[in-house]
Amino acid sequence: MKGLAPLFIGIFGTFAFSWVGLTVIPTWQIGSLNPQSDEEGTDIYPRPQSGMFQRGAHVYAANGCVYCHSQQIRADYIADDIERKWGDRRSAPRDYIFQRPVFLGKMRMGQDLANIGARAPAPEESPAPAGAAASPASAPASPSPGSSPATASAASPGTSPANAASPNASPPPGQRTGVASPSPGQMANATPGGSSPAAPSAQTPGAPWPIQTAGLPPMYSAAWHHVHLFAPRSINPNSNMPSYRFLYRTRRITGERSAEALQLSGADAPPEGWEVVPTYDAKCVVAYLMGLNQSHPLKEVRSVGGASATGGAPPPAAPGASPGAAAGGSPAAPK
Repeated sequence: MKGLAPLFIGIFGTFAFSWVGLTVIPTWQIGSLNPQSDEEGTDIYPRPQSGMFQRGAHVYAANGCVYCHSQQIRADYIADDIERKWGDRRSAPRDYIFQRPVFLGKMRMGQDLANIGARAPAPEESPAPAGAAASPASAPASPSPGSSPATASAASPGTSPANAASPNASPPPGQRTGVASPSPGQMANATPGGSSPAAPSAQTPGAPWPIQTAGLPPMYSAAWHHVHLFAPRSINPNSNMPSYRFLYRTRRITGERSAEALQLSGADAPPEGWEVVPTYDAKCVVAYLMGLNQSHPLKEVRSVGGASATGGAPPPAAPGASPGAAAGGSPAAPK
């Protein structure tokens, strides 16, 4: 009986110490974080999201995307996330103050998605207008990891193959399907700018990351995300990501073809006279993915090389509208 009191005190003290260390102290340190702003109060980061972004987050979680993708860039001294071009700096608590819940994730069957929205093509990288001849010199370049969704222009899902990016536009190694690093031979063949070798007309089997292929919209544009949602293996034959076709519907074409119709080929193409269009939930998932952007520099975090990360803060999202550009296992991120 004499040993019960010390035992009880020891058990109680252990739980109390854990609670204070894991709950009270972190809440005291970062529980009252506010968005960062400049002296003029115009450059505010992060901004609250609403509308399609919030609904897309629910669809993202409901379909198990959080099981295969993370949303946290680890520091360069403990991981290769920055070397993989998944971000220019590590993630910080301030990045998540408007996210409820926060999908940090603990497994990476596919790439990290913390900056997937920053990889959307900028306006000058968008495809040429319909009917314009695309030449290699004018083909859209690969999206920069530092591009902000505030300046990104999401291509329409109805982008035609004639308007797609040139097969010579390839993403840097960081825009790949998973966490495996490229082989030394592949790195040796890369161009000085960090781009992978010229892409063939179809994805090369065994490639460690997706490449821009002919007949597809620019990588990480809204149209590209929709195609990847509907038919992941049309972009990467080695992808183990499930197809989210239930987020789309096939309907008969009446009159003109819809501008939202997906451009599919081969076995994924609908029958003649039919088209595949995204549902509202599919649009929300793409809006959510294209709104994920931690590229804005933070005062408390050092960017790569001591330089400020590129990209500005995304503009506030209007209710019912996608944030920034019109836009894990996440359905839309490459695996």
